[in-house]
Amino acid sequence: MRRRLAALLLPVALAGLAGTAATQTTDAMPKDQNVLFWSQDQRDAAFRTMESVPKVVVHTIAAGGPVYPLPEGQPLDVGVDIDAHMARQRNAGLIIVQDGKIRLEKYALGYGPAGRWTSFSVAKSFTSTLVGAAVKDGYIKSLDDKVTQYIPGLRGSAYDDVSVRQLLTMTSGVRWNEDYTDPKSDVAQFNLQKPIAGEDITVSYMKTLPREAPAGSKWVYKTGETNLIGVLVSSATGKTLSSYLSDKIWKPFGMDQDAVWMLGPTGHEISGCCVSASLRDYARFGLFILGGGVAGGEKVLPDDWLAAATTKQAAIDQPGRGYGYQWWTNDDGSFAAQGIFGQGIFIDPKRRLVIASNGNWPTATDPEGVGAAREAFYKAVQAAVDRESSRLFFDASSATVPFRRPA
Repeated sequence: MRRRLAALLLPVALAGLAGTAATQTTDAMPKDQNVLFWSQDQRDAAFRTMESVPKVVVHTIAAGGPVYPLPEGQPLDVGVDIDAHMARQRNAGLIIVQDGKIRLEKYALGYGPAGRWTSFSVAKSFTSTLVGAAVKDGYIKSLDDKVTQYIPGLRGSAYDDVSVRQLLTMTSGVRWNEDYTDPKSDVAQFNLQKPIAGEDITVSYMKTLPREAPAGSKWVYKTGETNLIGVLVSSATGKTLSSYLSDKIWKPFGMDQDAVWMLGPTGHEISGCCVSASLRDYARFGLFILGGGVAGGEKVLPDDWLAAATTKQAAIDQPGRGYGYQWWTNDDGSFAAQGIFGQGIFIDPKRRLVIASNGNWPTATDPEGVGAAREAFYKAVQAAVDRESSRLFFDASSATVPFRRPA
């Protein structure tokens, strides 16, 4: 239970964020950055505009150019009471895109298609995709390169032995405690230390950690390591994550709206968390992945990237599931990006299916409750697509050819 809890949580040490609020706060807006202690009403308000939380600073992920179309398709009969499902999930938005068409789209909690909603750890999958782009662009030569080749500040630490691939799969073997009940855990502490001039705060903390297992031998979920991946991409490319994401995907693929990415205390994007985008643009990101990583007619990712990134690279002690390059994988070929409080992008290549959801669960994570209900909903949608496909196949195969007399 604790491992799965940790696997779905982002670092809650947002109290280390620095800067000024982007806009004036309202009475409903929280006055601090510790999301786990916000009331439900405060979360409803803040998740729509995280950049308005006091001391939160963001970079813009600029959109531009022709918008990728999302035409309306025939409504999909999921066989589920959608309103009841959304109410139980406290979904702010739910969209099903199948075969490139919107089959279902609904909103709640004062949210709508023109708004943004925070992603939390869904951002991990965005960050890993930027690694693929950097490999394609030649900024990262190989996933077998040592991490210290791109982050010199880690030299002399346990990360001397760690490859980029092992960082992506969270199999570094470096000791890490992501226990959110322990105020002395790494995840509670790594953003609270005093920044060192000229060094990202994540690097300052992670280089102090000891090794607990040989590199590549043990999977442990480490949000701090996703933050290191972001530092690595920025160091390799010489660009901020926001500008690189805009240049490689957001603009050329045709996202409809600007998104924003929250910054940490040393001015770098919190790459394990905190992209805020519209629901349809989350779905478009799923379509970008589903389409093989092509944007603006150009391959953004290496030919073999997605086959590896979205399949099991590490076992996680959950039957039928695994971990790829910052994607949660399923043995049926589907995979997902997930964040606390109900954020998710579910992708099923076999059924040409993308399901994006934003929400505000009553608790950050609840694997046996709303979490299990969301998984059941995914399966219900898959079954609905299969029923529809079977019916169309039956209708086509049953069609008779009109009799014609020989001439």
